[in-house]
Amino acid sequence: MSAAHDDFEDVKILDNFYQTSSFFPMPVVLVGTLAESGQTNLGPYSLCFPHVVSGQHAMMLIARGTSNTAANLRRTGVASLNFIPDDRAFLENCVILGFPGETTEEKMKNSVFTVLPSRREAPGAGPFPNIVAEAVQVFECTWDRSHPHETHGLEHHYLLRIERIVMHAKWRKALLEGGEFPRLPIDYGYRDSMHFWFTKGRKPWPVDLPRGHGVDAGTVMYQANRIDPEVTWQPEACAELAGVPRVFLKTVLTGCVDRAKAAGVKVITPEFLHQLRDKRAADRAAPLSLLAKLKQVFAKHDAPGTP
Repeated sequence: MSAAHDDFEDVKILDNFYQTSSFFPMPVVLVGTLAESGQTNLGPYSLCFPHVVSGQHAMMLIARGTSNTAANLRRTGVASLNFIPDDRAFLENCVILGFPGETTEEKMKNSVFTVLPSRREAPGAGPFPNIVAEAVQVFECTWDRSHPHETHGLEHHYLLRIERIVMHAKWRKALLEGGEFPRLPIDYGYRDSMHFWFTKGRKPWPVDLPRGHGVDAGTVMYQANRIDPEVTWQPEACAELAGVPRVFLKTVLTGCVDRAKAAGVKVITPEFLHQLRDKRAADRAAPLSLLAKLKQVFAKHDAPGTP
């Protein structure tokens, strides 16, 4: 056995293992909920992660069942998840806002954050929690009451369905077109009975995918649903485009979306793609016709013995 393996030692697995028994990087999210007075309560959380990533998209929030956030969620069923940037003053304020036992009015007097009205469009519904103006992005969510939330002890689990995602124009452009990433903080939790520990994230760097391989259905789905918010894709339709060379994927997807909008189609299905494939007239050349030609070219290029 190598020296590296010999150096491993057991660590006792304790409650709150993510911070007591490990070094586990977590996000920092300000959860906005509505107090009984109607005032927005901001509570900092790090146990908030993607839980359902396709279909009915959702986040899982783990919270103390006695917290203001949990009580407000159970009463109103709505929340905003505000991802704040990596700023020391913001993170120091999060530690203050997370101190238990204060009312919303008492706590929010110490907040350094600016709040803006919700961006949800739900006539006759609401009210909804405000969102944080300084946040990089905000998930506006509704609690799925059908999901069991009570667990042993004080720990409660809340499945939050994502209804809307908003972000500042700079980051939206970077998300859709590529470019600079926002600097988001990393939380290592409450340690040594004295401090919360945070660290900065370094600048992200890209790693190329292996050459000679087309994209898979998951990659197609990821890109397809970012082409136009008015047109969505069924997973089966995305599977139809698996294997498209990455360099051509956006062009093919954009062509499909443009034709869908022209036809008044809101959801792209395999059947719709088949219709496009069958329309081979020169004045209405289908993206999938181009796809078929590209597949032939790349199949020939990648064939054994092909220079």
